[in-house]
Amino acid sequence: MELKILELSASHAFGERTINPMDSYISVIDEYDFDSTDLSNYNVLLITYFADQEYLYKHKHLIENFLNDGKVVIFCGHLFRKWLPGCSLFMPKKLNSYQDYFVKTIPGAPLFDGVEIEDMICNKGVAGFFARGYYHAPENAEVCLTFTDGKVISYIDRHTTNGTIIVHGGQNLFSYANATNTKKKIAEQALDLVKQEVSGGNK
Repeated sequence: MELKILELSASHAFGERTINPMDSYISVIDEYDFDSTDLSNYNVLLITYFADQEYLYKHKHLIENFLNDGKVVIFCGHLFRKWLPGCSLFMPKKLNSYQDYFVKTIPGAPLFDGVEIEDMICNKGVAGFFARGYYHAPENAEVCLTFTDGKVISYIDRHTTNGTIIVHGGQNLFSYANATNTKKKIAEQALDLVKQEVSGGNK
């Protein structure tokens, strides 16, 4: 099945997109056109950190219907309104030192295999850009990344709906395609994951 990703763009300065190798799979619309867009043409919905969550809450039935058609929703960001099925509200991480930003991957889980921890947690020697909080993952979710204390940063939920929900408490997973270190693998593995989910390979 052909992969067709619909990205909701926040359409402001902080949300400006850069050219991305993944763009051949992605169609971008203004987020406020979501409720008037024919979603039948797409099998993946990508929502990122600057989305208007009040607007998404108003139209949450469209997201639920999309998932119940067996499709995929990717949310990268901090959930503060209950518009995404099964997803808890984002919880800020309590910080005492920069080491509280350290993360660990889950052996065998997708998305972060082979990605160096140092590449994730530090940017030009500064920690804290990658993840600053966590989620309470739904029961039976596949956890992919946590802080060292076990609090969940990223997970895959194939049980709450008929579709697949991928949650990451940080930046757009596909944005790492332009990285110059091992973070580049995150985008590549995210693409492989959604291809498998769309084809029904992980159901």
